[in-house]
Amino acid sequence: MLRVNQASVFFAAQDGRTVHALDRVSLDVPDGSFVVALGTSGCGKSTLLNAMAGFLPLSEGSITLAGRPILGPGVERGVVLQKDTLLPWKSVLENVALGLKFAGIARAERHDRAMALLRLVGLEDFATAAPYELSGGMRQRVGIARALAPDPAILLMDEPFGALDSMTREQMQELLVSVWSRTGKSIFFITPSIEEGLLLGTQVVVMSPRPGRIVARFELDFARTIARNADSNTIKSSAAFADLREEIRSIIHQSDNFRGGLQ
Repeated sequence: MLRVNQASVFFAAQDGRTVHALDRVSLDVPDGSFVVALGTSGCGKSTLLNAMAGFLPLSEGSITLAGRPILGPGVERGVVLQKDTLLPWKSVLENVALGLKFAGIARAERHDRAMALLRLVGLEDFATAAPYELSGGMRQRVGIARALAPDPAILLMDEPFGALDSMTREQMQELLVSVWSRTGKSIFFITPSIEEGLLLGTQVVVMSPRPGRIVARFELDFARTIARNADSNTIKSSAAFADLREEIRSIIHQSDNFRGGLQ
């Protein structure tokens, strides 16, 4: 389990002000769960994820994984960002295997493991392609495979589908649910999209505008239903889904100092 306990983050802005980005956030990401953080821009979602990844130190509180404090980046946490960070001079297979190479895994083994992950995300036929030959959705699939290659305990995903068109985004959502279901990995995923959060999360937490606080939590079963080959469009048109979407929209609109629009 990844556990966030009373986490707060303050940082100095360029104009000399102190920015209170995150305020006493407590959150558990149990083994095998899919936890989604929802909120408008500036609510601290990315700050929380970066602290989980070990990229950003906490000002107060703690974050632990399997009881051990997170003090910096580690292979037990895979990270997928909104913009892919694939190396353009390496093939798709080599990009997926990169972390295994750094870990000293022999070439034959790391390529076998990378190919298995490419099959998992449906890209085994593109192993020798260059990243620039792929679509945006395909590059994100490579990014997911690369994050899975070191066999992390948890995937941390920072709006990974935000730059994709709506149809590709829907396909990637269904692919991610399939990957989650088949691998049993824990996932922490952030998004400003209420609909996306409801589709993916077994738990959804709603965050307030800065300073980021968790103002509501929901336990959901839509992702497990999709994993059993249900049609996501049927789920989205259901009364239960629509009611939850409007409830969360209302919570965010009612948060103090509400700013910005919702997707």
